Amino acid sequence: MFVLADAGIEVVETVDPAGKFMANTPDYQGLNVFDANRPIINDLRDGSGSQSRIETDVRAVLVREQSYVHSYPHCWRCREPLIYKPVTSWFVAVTEFKDRMVELNEQITWQPEHIKDGIFGNWLEGARDWSISRNRFWGTPIPVWKSDNPEYPRIDVYGSFEELERDFGRLPRNRKGEPDLHRPFIDELTRPNPDDPTGKSVMRRIDDILDVWFDSGSMPFAQKHYPFDNQEWFDSHFPGDFIVEYIGQTRGWFYVMHVLSTAIFDKPAFTSCISHGIVLGNDGRKASKSLRNYPDPMEMYDVYGSDAVRWMLMSSPVLRGGNLVVNEEGIREAMRHVILPLWNTWYFFALYAGTVNDGKGYVASAIDVNDADALASLDVMDRYLLSRTKLLADSVREHLDGLDIPAAAAEIRAHIDLLTNWYVRTSRDRFWNEDKAAFDTLYTSLETLMRISATLLPLVAEEIWRGLTGERSVHLTDWPIWPDQVVDEDLVQIMDEVRDVVSHAHSLRKANNLRVRQPLRALTVVTDLDLGRFADLIASEVNVKEVRIQTAEESGLEVRKELAVLPRELDPQVRRHTSALFKAAREGNWERVDGGVLMKTDPEIVLLEGQFEATTAVEADEGSVADVLNSGAFVVLDTVLDAELEAEGYARDVIRAVQDQRKADDLHVADRIRLSLRVPDEKLTAVESNIEMIAAETLALDTSVEGGATGIEATVEKIA
Repeated sequence: MFVLADAGIEVVETVDPAGKFMANTPDYQGLNVFDANRPIINDLRDGSGSQSRIETDVRAVLVREQSYVHSYPHCWRCREPLIYKPVTSWFVAVTEFKDRMVELNEQITWQPEHIKDGIFGNWLEGARDWSISRNRFWGTPIPVWKSDNPEYPRIDVYGSFEELERDFGRLPRNRKGEPDLHRPFIDELTRPNPDDPTGKSVMRRIDDILDVWFDSGSMPFAQKHYPFDNQEWFDSHFPGDFIVEYIGQTRGWFYVMHVLSTAIFDKPAFTSCISHGIVLGNDGRKASKSLRNYPDPMEMYDVYGSDAVRWMLMSSPVLRGGNLVVNEEGIREAMRHVILPLWNTWYFFALYAGTVNDGKGYVASAIDVNDADALASLDVMDRYLLSRTKLLADSVREHLDGLDIPAAAAEIRAHIDLLTNWYVRTSRDRFWNEDKAAFDTLYTSLETLMRISATLLPLVAEEIWRGLTGERSVHLTDWPIWPDQVVDEDLVQIMDEVRDVVSHAHSLRKANNLRVRQPLRALTVVTDLDLGRFADLIASEVNVKEVRIQTAEESGLEVRKELAVLPRELDPQVRRHTSALFKAAREGNWERVDGGVLMKTDPEIVLLEGQFEATTAVEADEGSVADVLNSGAFVVLDTVLDAELEAEGYARDVIRAVQDQRKADDLHVADRIRLSLRVPDEKLTAVESNIEMIAAETLALDTSVEGGATGIEATVEKIA
């Protein structure tokens, strides 16, 4: 239409609002456009109908007829096919203030950040006038009255009941006598055209209603009936602090609110916004109530709880603009890796606190984090946990303030892993020995963690927090703000490295099929950090007899740095040097520089982060395996087994079997037992040589062991 109008060609309408051809196309008059396909094709083929009245040399000719399947727009509600036809419309002149819309967009915090200058910013840059009228009956009538005689043109626009009553002498009222601005009641308001001296023309409301997006865009002020009511409330609450919707609303709700707020108030409608991605069903299509292509929410709530469903959503890429496939596995993973470990930590605390003082129990109290002397007197593990808890509170708050909810969830999940798989595991003996400081530290950290995670795990956090404190609700508490003195930065750096050493050592075990219960002879840690005081801790966690802490020079091991060029990430002008880049990387002709690596080619080229992958490899001696840590340090694990090590490994398997039997017999964690063991004959010596360790680990006061079994058979009897 715009092309035709620019060329001075009149637009000719041939189809009426019902989708049928009009009288100016007599051969097809009254036919629906879809039903007319066959008659039109026949006329083109046979030269009949409308074609018969056109000279043969200028007549359209059917060259080929073929049916093929293709996509076609349909109404998303009724599924009927749609047609495109020109219609008259009322517009908002967006182009007159779109530059101001771009300026006001700078005041909005977007998540993900690229939305501001990307999809939303680009949409604002290319904004066109907004067609706001629709040819329907139901909806918000456009409050515009026009003269029904074009010889005496006049347009009136109304903005209040007062203005309507002033000109029409009354308000539109429904059958109950209530003021009602909807059709058909609004259409009953007519009056003589004041500009018609004959007095014959009448002012009538136009037939159109407003686009529903106009209603949506009016939400910030319309929800409070502003400006007629609640003016003070609106002035103190507008713009809105936060909204959230899926990424398609950058051209929908977000956009229309921005348009109207800019036009009316010269302000953005909101100051922060999360534009999430599309939620997909388990078939990869958009999740739809009609398709039912996603797990039943009520069933998921019943099986896993609403917090597991909530965590799956809040921790996913969907809140960073990515797409999310909703399936049961994702919910199950939230339960397995977040909620259960958290609950087990609370259960562990409650269980062990209840055994203190011969079963009388111990009521833990919070560590005074403002008391530097009290902090300094704590065990190193306590100080590390409190340091990490303080860092967690600060980082999660920063992420939530920045609307990066998945990052906040990732921090919490990592801290739960630290709490359960590091602090509790390495401090278990302290709890068994009724170390009050351990109980107080775990209480302090767990109580604070519940306040931090309450927004993401509202029900679980509430249950645990109330169990810890006996108070009303975690959701009525303040965000934890601890002093900086809580954080021991040197300790955090060293302990994080220790944890990384243990993690990589376990990875080496797994890669080489060496189970954790099987002790090994030695682990060498090559690092510049002073980890010596934690050597025993590392040995215990990795299950090795000796830990050696060495510098790179002391280790004598060959460290090799490798570089892989990623050609698909290179700029086109750099990509033509790919062969030379590969050669330089292979021969080691490169060096690290700020922001990337310098490739010593001709000419020299700097590759930026993301255009290469740099790795460090270690050449370990035969009988050993090595791995590089995130810090650049590396670990070397001795994998050679001897008879003594194998015997102890089997003894630890026996301990595991006995503990399983204790659990199966529903024994309390503090119960002493009489233990009877039967093992295969060839394992009898291994068990007998390690019987003291087995007894100590299983709280066995009396033990007996014999052969003749095909596996491990454990019988336990409570004796104290």
